[in-house]
Amino acid sequence: MIGIFIRERRSWIAMFVALQLLVLFVAVLDPSVPIASLLYVILLSSLLFAGFLFARYHRETRFYKSLDAWDDTCDPGDLAEPAGPFERMTLDKLMEQSERYKRDSSMRQIEHEEEKDDLLSWIHEVKTPLTAMQLIVDRLDDEKAKSRLMYEWLRIHLLLDQQLHRERIPFMENDLFIERTELAPVVHQEIRMLKSWCMQKGIGFDVSLPAAEALTDAKWLGFILRQLLTNAVKYSEASDIIVESEREDGRVRLRVRDFGRGIDAKDMPRIFDKGFTSTSLHQDAASTGMGLYLARKAADALQIRIEAESAPGAGTTFTLTFPRQNDFARVTGM
Repeated sequence: MIGIFIRERRSWIAMFVALQLLVLFVAVLDPSVPIASLLYVILLSSLLFAGFLFARYHRETRFYKSLDAWDDTCDPGDLAEPAGPFERMTLDKLMEQSERYKRDSSMRQIEHEEEKDDLLSWIHEVKTPLTAMQLIVDRLDDEKAKSRLMYEWLRIHLLLDQQLHRERIPFMENDLFIERTELAPVVHQEIRMLKSWCMQKGIGFDVSLPAAEALTDAKWLGFILRQLLTNAVKYSEASDIIVESEREDGRVRLRVRDFGRGIDAKDMPRIFDKGFTSTSLHQDAASTGMGLYLARKAADALQIRIEAESAPGAGTTFTLTFPRQNDFARVTGM
């Protein structure tokens, strides 16, 4: 800070030095002026000037030191009290700008909440005609048309469900109910939802759940499994998908394994990133790149560790490792 202060006052320092040189220059031109006395006066004035700079340094930099250390997310009122009119003007402008930003942020937050509420309301309204559509499709006699319509219906349903949970995830801790959850009903419910799609692609399921319970929230676990099973069905053809559980080291692990196209090694570190689809099939317009991202976000809130293993052409295995009882000390809303 002292270097900045000296650079800020260099014009004043240069002026003082110039005045001392001017006095010496006059003494050289006028022999009647004693040089020794002038040098003594210059020495004293220089010492006084240095002391003055030192005193002003502490007074004038106190405000700017607090400004330099200021976290700009905090209130400008936390800054040191201004020592001069320029510092007062600076603080006043910062206060005005802070108040304006707070008003703008509050308005945007209100608008965002209104848009979110409108979107959630719209999603719930759309579910009504979707349910009616499902009932109409179920009554069709043409099995081929019925299968194709159910597939398209399922795609719409899954996209709406994904968007609904995307809006809820930032506040999901308010919606958690952690309990001993039976895995079989959750797994079978998600498989039944994908039944028409699996029949169309010739995909079956091999479910083995010797570890029958896990400590989690059933609704959000269903959402996570929905994303994993949807991916497994989407990228598999005429093969089985294995869902199995085990207990190891006091923790329950649930695996979803498919034998589809697999994931390239270069893509593995990015599969949970928001919006990431694939580098090998980047033209796949059917993929949103949100499913695994949302599954990871929900799993983190539930203290579930989600891991993936894959190789191109050999399929993919996702493993959910559930927490122990004491791991939920950090989870609110239980």
